[in-house]
Amino acid sequence: MSHDDRKRAIGKVVSVAADRFVIEMHAGTDNFTVVGFDDVHYVARLGSFLMIPSQSEYVVVEVVGLRERDASMPSERGDFDRASSAKYLDVVPVGMLPMRGGAFRFGVSIFPSLYADALYALDGELDRIFETEAAIEPSVGLEGSPRALQGATRYRVLPIGKSVVFEDYDVKVRLNEFFGGHVAVLGNTGSGKSCTVASILQSLFEKPDEHYARGATIIVFDVNGEYHEALAPLARNGGIGVHRAILDGTTAGFRIPHWFLEMAEWELLLQASERTQLPVLRTALGLTSLFHANTPDALALREHFVATCIIECFRGADGDSPVSKFQRVVSLLQKYPTNDLNMALLNRFHPNFQYGNFSGNNQSAFLDEVRKKLREDSPLPAYNRTPFSFDELHECLDFAILYEEAHGNRQIRDYCSSMVTRLRSLQERMEYAFLRHEGADIGVAASEQEFLTNIMGLERVAGEAFTKRNQVIVIDLNSVEDEIVELVSAVIARMLFRLLRHAEPRNRFPIHLLLEEAHRYVASTPSRFSIDATKIFERIAKEGRKYGMFVLLASQRPSELSKTVLSQCSNFLVHRIQNPDDLSQIRQMTPFISESVLKRLPSLPRQHALVFGTSVNLPTTFKVREASPRPRSDDTAVVDLWFHEEGRAAGIRHALRPADVAAETGGELTAANEASDDDFF
Repeated sequence: MSHDDRKRAIGKVVSVAADRFVIEMHAGTDNFTVVGFDDVHYVARLGSFLMIPSQSEYVVVEVVGLRERDASMPSERGDFDRASSAKYLDVVPVGMLPMRGGAFRFGVSIFPSLYADALYALDGELDRIFETEAAIEPSVGLEGSPRALQGATRYRVLPIGKSVVFEDYDVKVRLNEFFGGHVAVLGNTGSGKSCTVASILQSLFEKPDEHYARGATIIVFDVNGEYHEALAPLARNGGIGVHRAILDGTTAGFRIPHWFLEMAEWELLLQASERTQLPVLRTALGLTSLFHANTPDALALREHFVATCIIECFRGADGDSPVSKFQRVVSLLQKYPTNDLNMALLNRFHPNFQYGNFSGNNQSAFLDEVRKKLREDSPLPAYNRTPFSFDELHECLDFAILYEEAHGNRQIRDYCSSMVTRLRSLQERMEYAFLRHEGADIGVAASEQEFLTNIMGLERVAGEAFTKRNQVIVIDLNSVEDEIVELVSAVIARMLFRLLRHAEPRNRFPIHLLLEEAHRYVASTPSRFSIDATKIFERIAKEGRKYGMFVLLASQRPSELSKTVLSQCSNFLVHRIQNPDDLSQIRQMTPFISESVLKRLPSLPRQHALVFGTSVNLPTTFKVREASPRPRSDDTAVVDLWFHEEGRAAGIRHALRPADVAAETGGELTAANEASDDDFF
């Protein structure tokens, strides 16, 4: 053992077992404090590490208990002499560390002998244990991508806070392992989750030189409207871009064209029953694409559908009058004319037609011409998300019902009445205005490629090349209800995941989805709303890594989160958790964490967390780096707001100001209308 090692010895090993050692500290060690050659070390903190030399390696042990053996025996003075009593540390072995450089490895292969020295750990040894040395390293170009600029640097590890066990020691996570897997930030409300997430992103993008993480894509589903204030200052010219998209349920904010929805999402949104309504809805959505297609096959298939429905209209229900039957035929020919089936054909057999006066030979001859357009074994049209209006979907739904009636299903209209009602409600509800595009809106709506380009923070430059414009995209969902949050998050996540699955080369454009209050829409139980976002996030959790899509979820109720998503997380930042169900869930998800570590969770102070997973070698409790600026998640100062002289409700003016003022200002409270708002209260 070297001279320096002898100088930092704090005690001797007096008991050795397979799973636990006992260390007796040297006499005269007051309050478990040792004055070393480099600093003052408090060596008996629970969770701290000691080094026990054994041949050419150190056995790394964690302190799990401390006690005094002779504390119950009175001294000669008649009181308890704490200074002279023997002090003992209970420690458990965690791994081995070579003395002269080398990597830390878990497990103990060589046990120390009795009376071996126990040493306090140096910062350099802690860096080797956690594998966090060399925080910044030179950048290198990835094969097949542009080479790194001369002198460019990048993070290898990211400081996230200060250790509560080792004085002034920075707790760091290995960047590749942390952001190269799914992450869960858990903790009770008010424990500091939002500040932790904001602090980590601020640390990432506040790199101390001009070489920023320009390739990052962080999409924040901000359900409480709190992250923009904390992340907006990260934006800087030539570096990081931060974009905020506000979804307030209207046509003025962030919008998603309804034809972006896939078949399964329409089925969930309209709650189509599997046996009767689902086939009709699939046919109707296929018809929206068919009636906008101009290929020869599509035109022939369109004529087949129109002909089938015309024949069914003339057959009609027994209670239908000839006038109503004829009106439906005219409506079909006017709305969906083809080259051969149109109003000209009807006029040829019924010139100067009058409703209800079309029968006999003329009608038979007309129907003979119509039947020529029927095709045997015609396939149902495929839904390819061609832009269409809600009115067209209504018409195509009626078209699909007619088509089913023509094939003998005379009860189908009654069976589908509830689905038709839900579609009408979807078209009329204000909170779904962001989804609906009608008339001129369809022509100006972004294509799917343009939409995804904006969501990923890209902009097109010369030719087909793209460059990063924004690294952080905050989708503000504070103004909408949970059912809208589920719909928006599910559709955007699904579109991005599909894009990355088909990207070549694969896994070269990482996207991180920050899911704030994830228990609200990534739940362990099926959603009570129509869209169940959990399904797509479970698939991303299981398959996203290979395509470069990751989730960073924050939740105060881990017991309500999808067990599939939580089980796929490889890194955890856990704040104070007191609910027994939540603690039990964490125990089940993280079997490699000792019970003594988990027992710390209910007593963690605010802004403190436990980090464990693949990005750190050993679980570590730390104080989170201060977020500056902080998210809008501060606690309510009840005393300050209750006890004041004026008694005015100034804090609610923005939400309850007069409707005419709100309309004129577009929802913003300005200096010009503050006086009127004061008068209002």
